[in-house]
Amino acid sequence: MDPGRAARLRLLLAAALFSTGGAAIKACELTPWQVASFRSGLGALAILWLSPDARRGWSLRTPLVGVAYAGTVLLFALANRMTTSANAIFLQSTAPLYLLLVGPLLLHEPLRRADFAFMVSLAVGMALFFVGAEDPRATAPDPVRGNVLALASGLTWAFTIAGLRWIAKAGGSAAAATVAGNAIGCVVALPFALPVVAGGARDWAVLGFLGVVQIGVSYALLTRSSRHVPALEATLLLLLEPVLNPLWAWAVHGEQPGPWSIAGGAVILCATLARALARRRPSAPEREDAPASS
Repeated sequence: MDPGRAARLRLLLAAALFSTGGAAIKACELTPWQVASFRSGLGALAILWLSPDARRGWSLRTPLVGVAYAGTVLLFALANRMTTSANAIFLQSTAPLYLLLVGPLLLHEPLRRADFAFMVSLAVGMALFFVGAEDPRATAPDPVRGNVLALASGLTWAFTIAGLRWIAKAGGSAAAATVAGNAIGCVVALPFALPVVAGGARDWAVLGFLGVVQIGVSYALLTRSSRHVPALEATLLLLLEPVLNPLWAWAVHGEQPGPWSIAGGAVILCATLARALARRRPSAPEREDAPASS
């Protein structure tokens, strides 16, 4: 197979595997903190094993960026147990809004005129999630608090992206920062995860899938693919993740997001797609390999 075509297929497979996170997190009956901690611990080991880049390029910047990434994976896991998968992934997808705000301060990247329209669109989409109150349900028992945590994961993901660009400018490794972030996330959540007094074979199997496949294998596929696919095309292919994420939750758990959430997600997804298509010449830092958000 042509190397470029193979890389695109690997990228689509990575996005599809990343998208299973919400449904799988809900399928595991361990506590939210146990899922968050053990998923991150297994993910750190899997990435370290599968990605050679994760074993080199460490620096003082690595754990600093790892803290932001740890916040992202922990908040995303906790949010998924409180609100719908659709709300969790789409509210996390508002990260570019914060990135545009902090970029000029942290990375000295000036805002362009088109960025303001994008920011307004994301803000509108974000606000729609909080217009109508969703009733609690088995798979989303605390939607309001879950939405707040998901929104916070968008902020930490924005700092992660900014940090990865910061690392790239110093010649560091994004994979190493991902390992550090998952390791930090595991340690931070561990006191709240112990003791483990429940959990069957099915729960541990789901947890193994989350750490090894949904994080580890997906990230290995992403890093192998993004070097052979232009940044613009990679961005568009990775939009498969937020599209499939709610569909997995619906297929596995029968979970349906509310109408305002669907509208908000559509606005965020369309705004991101439009901005990606408007970018014809991404800057060098944007070409740096980065882990998927969740």
